Amino acid sequence: MKKTLIIAGLALVAAPFATVPSLAYDGTNCRAPGNCWEPKPGYPEKVEGSEYDPQHDPMELNKQQESIKGMEERNAMRVKHFQETGEFVFDVSEIPSSGGSEATSGNQ
Repeated sequence: MKKTLIIAGLALVAAPFATVPSLAYDGTNCRAPGNCWEPKPGYPEKVEGSEYDPQHDPMELNKQQESIKGMEERNAMRVKHFQETGEFVFDVSEIPSSGGSEATSGNQ
């Protein structure tokens, strides 16, 4: 019983020291809790037109939009086929009502 009390007492004494690292100052100035991002010295207020501007190519961005459009078309065909037959088919080229135009263009 005496050993149990000693161990419990040591645990109570050690508990506050276990939380000290989580309360340590990390050197940031937070505007709000969790909003602690600070730019490095020399980082511009406005990124556009600076050396940090990524200058994305509109054609590269359009590729993603076209890919998303094709994905939505294929998903619409899958849903239509599922609603009509009750069978889900992932490969749209295997759907008989797809007509084959989208399935054979290689957009998958």
